[in-house]
Amino acid sequence: MAEKIEGDKITDQQTYLNRRTFMRVAALAGTATATTLLYRRLNPPPPVPVEGQKLIATNEANGFSTNEQLTPIEAITNYNNFYEFDPSKDGVAPAAKGFVTRPWAVSVEGLVHSPKVFDIDELLKFRLEERIYRLRCVEGWSMVIPWVGFPLYKLLEMVEPTSQARYVAFQTLLDPKRMPQQETGLLEWPYVEGLRLDEAMHPLTILATGLYDETLPPQNGAPVRLVVPWKYGFKSIKSVVKITLVADEPPTTWNIQAPYEYGFYSNVNPNVPHPRWSQATERRIGEGLARRKTLLFNGYAEQVAHLYQGMDLVKNF
Repeated sequence: MAEKIEGDKITDQQTYLNRRTFMRVAALAGTATATTLLYRRLNPPPPVPVEGQKLIATNEANGFSTNEQLTPIEAITNYNNFYEFDPSKDGVAPAAKGFVTRPWAVSVEGLVHSPKVFDIDELLKFRLEERIYRLRCVEGWSMVIPWVGFPLYKLLEMVEPTSQARYVAFQTLLDPKRMPQQETGLLEWPYVEGLRLDEAMHPLTILATGLYDETLPPQNGAPVRLVVPWKYGFKSIKSVVKITLVADEPPTTWNIQAPYEYGFYSNVNPNVPHPRWSQATERRIGEGLARRKTLLFNGYAEQVAHLYQGMDLVKNF
């Protein structure tokens, strides 16, 4: 059963709206499941929406606008994919409770002119904006989350990528004492992900350090995580400690685990079914069992479709 969040920890609607006079862009992040048994076992019913949290987000930035109901914070923080802590969605929050995120540093290295190690407090200074992003998970559920963060390109510009850099590789913390599931063989550890450099430099791609205008909780990827809103959630790697610019396509955890199910690109595409279930519809957490049509690129086609011009999006899934 999901851990109960006390009422005084839930953002009051009027307070939240008063302190945010505008919000920018829209999407989310999450992760995936690997086997049929895992899928059946790891998908309990989502938490019941919290009364008073039916917030409507209006965002206009970079040519994007949306009116969407925000997912209640109780659901966001108690319905999680984070296998380093627990393989069940409702088990992550209690397993991650007390996770220590200081000291913490993120190294940015590889094919760059000015490699740098950023202390978490340096990254927190970049918390300049809030973005409402949809999260679309490969197993068919979605959320709408107000992330606090900053565009990844701002960090990459500081280290000055070389002309040979074509991809960006990401790595999660490897510490079995703090992340107990890393002592198992559930996945190959540490968790790794990757983007093409142009994807990483896109303004929609952010490093998130908070949500609902609060510090990022451990179960959601504290203290810093990637958010790539037009891709399935497992691309948005959590608890990042290393970013490496490389010349060749880097390995990614779920592609290593099941290459015929999880490709490098993992763009949200209703026309490309997962081998074991359809991706044509999704269930928005907080809307009961009702399903809605899945949108190409999770609704961000106008912003990102040009990145894949001329590519076969079925072959390059």
